Amino acid sequence: MGIIGWIILGLAAGAIAKVLLPGRDPGGLIGTTVIGIAGAFIGGWLSARFLDRPVEKHFFDLYTWGAAIGGSLVLLIGYRILFGNSRD
Repeated sequence: MGIIGWIILGLAAGAIAKVLLPGRDPGGLIGTTVIGIAGAFIGGWLSARFLDRPVEKHFFDLYTWGAAIGGSLVLLIGYRILFGNSRD
């Protein structure tokens, strides 16, 4: 899967993470999108490095999607902890 595939996967993973963790974020839509893309990359890397589950070449591999969504959730939670959660 190329860089464009990871970007598209990151956009979708960021949107799914946002649905799973609703609320207003300090960065808005652009910040959430960047977090989703970065989460996809980091989740894929962590999956390959520590879970011994290399990223597949197929776009629709469930483990790849799970790693991307998990990475996005972790980054979104970390972002909210560091920069505040404006759900008030």
